[in-house]
Amino acid sequence: LAAAELDEMAHNLQQAGAGSNSSGSSGSGLLSSLGLELFGNSRYYRPLLVGMSLMLFQQITGQPSVLYYASQIFERAGFAGGKDAAGVAVLLGGFKLLMTLVAVASVDRLGRRPLLLFGVSGMVAALLALTAAQGGVDAAEAAAAAAGGGAAWLSAGALLLYVGCYQISFGPISWLIVGEVFPLAVRSQAIALATFINFASNFGVSLVLPTLQDTVGMQATYGLFAGIGVLAVANIYYNVPETKNKTLEQIEELWRKE
Repeated sequence: LAAAELDEMAHNLQQAGAGSNSSGSSGSGLLSSLGLELFGNSRYYRPLLVGMSLMLFQQITGQPSVLYYASQIFERAGFAGGKDAAGVAVLLGGFKLLMTLVAVASVDRLGRRPLLLFGVSGMVAALLALTAAQGGVDAAEAAAAAAGGGAAWLSAGALLLYVGCYQISFGPISWLIVGEVFPLAVRSQAIALATFINFASNFGVSLVLPTLQDTVGMQATYGLFAGIGVLAVANIYYNVPETKNKTLEQIEELWRKE
């Protein structure tokens, strides 16, 4: 009798295990049928964190807002005419191209992480300079326009620093890493999601920026972006792996080991 009871208990345990496996498989199957395999396996979570965070921080560290107000920054520095504005736009575009070429030429020699850490740290420094300079410009405008020259030129220099650092870090490197870190089985879904996060966060910043500027002013807005930039540096340092000289298979193996 005891032996029969033990056999029955073992049979019940086997059935329970089979039911659990079937439930897990059906759950994965449901996600697969919905095209959401990306969320059905825990080994995809880390590359998701890496890719999505880079796309998010690329936009919420102020890149849209700084470029939106580039013309005002250069106008305060003395480039007021339409001809000057056109020349500044060409200068800024050429500078962005030059710094992107620097990133392309050095990314496989220096690595992804160093360029990201150096570039985003430079963006934070530029945002802090813009924060300080904006206070000087606001004070000068309240007193006399001529008194704001030094702060206005500091803003122009900080803008160029910001753009240069962005173009060697978040600009090209984020997209490069997004194309490398996702396993082949979910790469198309993951890159599509990363693109959505990028455009959605850009839209969100564009939507919130006017209200934020009216509420707290541009000086505090630049300061807020600098604080977010510090979080971005920490995220890169702790979460983003170095993928230099690694094949896609070797990168995928990194996630299996975690």
